[in-house]
Amino acid sequence: MKGKLFLLLGPSGCGKSSVKELLRQRHPDFMYPVSATTRAKRPGEKEGETYHYLTRKQFETKIKKGELLEHELVHETNYYGIPKQPVMEGLEAGKTIVREVDIRGYEEVRKHIPVKNLISVFITVPNQQELIDRIINRGPMTKEELKHRIVSMRMELAKARECDYLVENKAGELEKTVEKVEKIIETESAPKTRRKKSR
Repeated sequence: MKGKLFLLLGPSGCGKSSVKELLRQRHPDFMYPVSATTRAKRPGEKEGETYHYLTRKQFETKIKKGELLEHELVHETNYYGIPKQPVMEGLEAGKTIVREVDIRGYEEVRKHIPVKNLISVFITVPNQQELIDRIINRGPMTKEELKHRIVSMRMELAKARECDYLVENKAGELEKTVEKVEKIIETESAPKTRRKKSR
């Protein structure tokens, strides 16, 4: 396989979704895999664009057949996951593929993708309080939910060293952050012998 899968990781509020969306605008030639889910389609959403919408039975069949790179049952209600086939076909075709995942998803994906085809980029911010402020500013939530998100944030930050690159996303500097990620993609996509990664 000649292509590369670039995974954007980081805790809630780090801006990885914004980084991916700006990359999508600047590089429409890259591949951005669409997740599958069992949740209902919302107004304005499109099949194959927002998500691939599956029944619970269809999703669980894909799990049994090993047709997902990673998956998760969120809040014991809906499944979410990344279909394996489009990603593997993209890698075979030499595509640059960009996808955001959480740390648990990364640990699953790395079981399926060869080291030479997988690059992980951890997006972070200057300090934890800034992350907490971003989480709070996203909208109202209970104290219990905020506590859960902070615990999750600290768990994700502790895993940052497992990733190939660490990119700081400072407030108001999204374009600079994306430029750093673009440089990583350019460097890793250049014809050369890839460095051996520690895992």
